[in-house]
Amino acid sequence: MDKNINFPHLGIYLENVGKSIDIRGFSIAYYGIIIACGMLLGLMAACARAKETRQKPDDYTDLFIYMMIFGVIGARIYYVIFQFDYYRNNLISIFNLRQGGLAIYGGIIGGVLTILVFSRLRGMKVARVLDTVAMGVLIGQILGRWGNFFNREAFGGYTDGLLAMQLPVSAVRSGEITQQMMENLVETGGVTYVQVHPTFLYESLWNLGVLAIVYLTRNKTKFEGELFMRYLIGYGIGRFWIEALRTDQLLIPGTAFPVSQGLSAVIVLGCAALTVILRSKKKKKETA
Repeated sequence: MDKNINFPHLGIYLENVGKSIDIRGFSIAYYGIIIACGMLLGLMAACARAKETRQKPDDYTDLFIYMMIFGVIGARIYYVIFQFDYYRNNLISIFNLRQGGLAIYGGIIGGVLTILVFSRLRGMKVARVLDTVAMGVLIGQILGRWGNFFNREAFGGYTDGLLAMQLPVSAVRSGEITQQMMENLVETGGVTYVQVHPTFLYESLWNLGVLAIVYLTRNKTKFEGELFMRYLIGYGIGRFWIEALRTDQLLIPGTAFPVSQGLSAVIVLGCAALTVILRSKKKKKETA
């Protein structure tokens, strides 16, 4: 019964949502399958954009192979750093990705560093490459968040709103169950559920909106790199408020402040300021 996932106010009751699929005795996590599919669709979007801007799609095929590797490494390192109290006594579990534990900001950092190195080696403009992959990265995030759905993770606190999601208490990590959630447990059919914000869904839908904006304005930029900064600003704004709802926040050491909220604020303000400055310089240059 711990495989149930319900959205009671939408009339959706899913009775057998597993975490993996077995193929000839080998178990493959849905989390990994979804991440891989997201990366593949992201690559297709980047190659399409490369063609549109008269670049070589093959360069982006090569780039995405490295981004997949170092993006996952970056996402894991970021997560482990801010959860090291858990991993310090079980170091081998750092390499176990089957249970989740990837932080998207770590993946973005790993991906950007990969682009910096790859672009220099291939003689490509970094800003142009960042613009080209922006929509692909968003598509990967939109789909990738559904890996959290199958893992019963990345949810928020108690809610009785329209999109409220019910998860069996036995299927979630005890450390992510708040006092308010315990005070509002729901029992149905002999199963006890927590009722929470499906923040993975909020973020997926938010990113879909950001993708629409980036796509519709893809040819309305004043400088190279602006499209990628639009992505960072749009994603950062959504992540800032969504992170406040989550119960599995990664905290800045020694504080009760979520690191992703702080990083989101810095990224949004920094990219917004840089956009204004570079647009102003471009306008002055055109006027001159």
